Formats: sequence, structure tokens, C-alpha cells
Amino acid sequence: MNHTWKDHLVKAGATLADDHAIHFGNPEKELLAAQSGTILTDLSHRGVIGFNGEDSQTFLQGQTTNDVRMATDRAQYNSLCTPKGRMLASFLLWRDADGYFLQLPATLQAGIQKRLTMYVLRAKVKVRDASDESVRLGVAGMGAEALLQAAIGALPSDVLGVVRHDRGTIIRLGATRFEIAVTPEQGPALWEELSAQATPVGSACWEWLEIHAGIPVILPQTQEQFTPQMANFEAIGGVSFNKGCYTGQEIVARTQYLGKVKRRLYLAHLDSDNVPQPGDELFGAESTTGMVVNAQPAPDGGYDLLAVIPTSSVDAGAIHFKLPEGPALHFLPLPYPV
Repeated sequence: MNHTWKDHLVKAGATLADDHAIHFGNPEKELLAAQSGTILTDLSHRGVIGFNGEDSQTFLQGQTTNDVRMATDRAQYNSLCTPKGRMLASFLLWRDADGYFLQLPATLQAGIQKRLTMYVLRAKVKVRDASDESVRLGVAGMGAEALLQAAIGALPSDVLGVVRHDRGTIIRLGATRFEIAVTPEQGPALWEELSAQATPVGSACWEWLEIHAGIPVILPQTQEQFTPQMANFEAIGGVSFNKGCYTGQEIVARTQYLGKVKRRLYLAHLDSDNVPQPGDELFGAESTTGMVVNAQPAPDGGYDLLAVIPTSSVDAGAIHFKLPEGPALHFLPLPYPV
């Protein structure tokens, strides 16, 4: 984390861990603000890998599940797979005139950067850690749009649209969710302006919003566990089926065209004394039947989570956490069709 930005967050009341803000003094109040207010958060828990060079597009096109031949006014969800079509990382991708930016969990950033660098070979591509080149803020809630328009200017009209201003780059992630990338020098002043009307919250609140948006985040505990379709990645526009070859493409395409998507990502609530973690097992009648992908405390108690579960197991009856007799999941509707 940029030292100037880190010092500013501490002065703003943040409690830091692993170089990001985990809360601003009252996690419970912050969750309630995320549920019904307008919130502001630091996104330093996500790392950024930068790509530049004349072969960047061709290189990424051969590695990722989505078509990176995109305009500079668009962002996209995308993923990286093994040759067996299992997800190593999920990420948000955008570009500017000079190159691409791949945003993913900071816990995966170094490993994925190293892996991609190994495949560059003679291509004219430079891969770098771009995490400290910008300060990235999340703003969400019913007042987010008016707040950002007043502070920065015009916003993208479409989801995953990108607009650039002198004061920063804005990506619309949803109807009321935005990410803003600014220089580290601009970050403190913009934070002060936005926090006058938005509640500062920790990273867990932002991840709770991601869960309710149905956006899965692959973490170290869940690497190589799911194909993109299991994680609903084609449903959120993270897979192109006509872009050509990439690592894992044969398996991903075969799964799609043969209709063999037997596991899907579900949104659910869990009341439990045990904190659910990514990679935790779920049980059907007797046997292991699914896995937690992401989980966060819910504003009204308990936990909300995303989990990959066989559709047949969900149809057959209750799904239980950790043990066949463990607490049951209560399923919630996803915000998109599957």
C-alpha cells in the first residue's frame, strides 16, 4: 500500500490489517450502512497487475476466458483457468490507451503475476505490480450516483461502463455501485470530500455487496475447484465462446455446448456459530455436495454466502453447512438469470 495513502486511512480512523482497511471502528454499524445507506471504502484488499507493450492484447487473449478486444470505455469480468478448465483467478479487467489492468484479490496477485510472466516468452509484453499506482475506492448506495456526479462529473450509464475525468476513472459495477481509481496524490482529498456524505466502511462490507451482486471471487482456498460455468461466470459476462483459443478453452466450451453444467453458484443465508470460510464443505442428505466460495457477516445477523452446489442436490432438499446435521442454508434469489 502506498505510504501516503496508508497514513491517510489511519488518520481517517481505519483499522488496518494486511495493508487494507478492515473497519472504521464499528463493523456492525458499517454493515447496516452498506445495507441501506451510502458507503465509501478502500479497495486495497484487491491487487492490480498491469500489462503494457504492443503484444499485450494478443497475450491476454490467449490466457483469459473473456474477449479482451474491448474499448477503453468498457470494463469486464474475466478469469484465468488451468488447462483442465478450472479457475485460478477471477478478476475485473479494464484498459486505457497504454495497456490493461487486471484487479484481483491481493492474496493472489503475486502468484498470478508470476504465472503470467512465465508465459510471456518472446512476446512484447511487460507485466508489473500496478497496485500502488492508483488508489481505488468503492462507493455504493442510493446516494452514490449523485455524490459522485457532484464530486467528479458524468458517470457511465451502463454497467461495466468506464468514464475518465481529470480527477479519476469511474467504473459502474451496478445500478448503485461504483469503483473509482485515482492517483495516490488525489486519493486523500477525494476521500475527505466523499466521506462527508458517505459512511466509511471496511472491506467486509464491500465483499458483502459483491456477494449479493452474485459476483464470485476466487481465493487461495478455492483455486482450481470450479469451471467458470460452475461459478456462473458466463452469466455475468465473464466468458466469451467465440474468441478463439485460450488456456482451458476446450473444457469450458465443451461444458457449455454439451449442456453439462451440473453445478451452479447459489446465494444463501446461514445462521451459524461457526464462521463460514471459502472452501468449507456443504452436505446434502449424507454426502459432501458443495463448497463455500465467499462468505461475509450479514447486517441482520448470521452470514450471507455464495456457494457452488449441484443443482440436483438443491432440488432434492436441504443443504447443510460442514456436517450432514449442520445448520441449513436458506437460499436467496440471485440478481441475474442462470
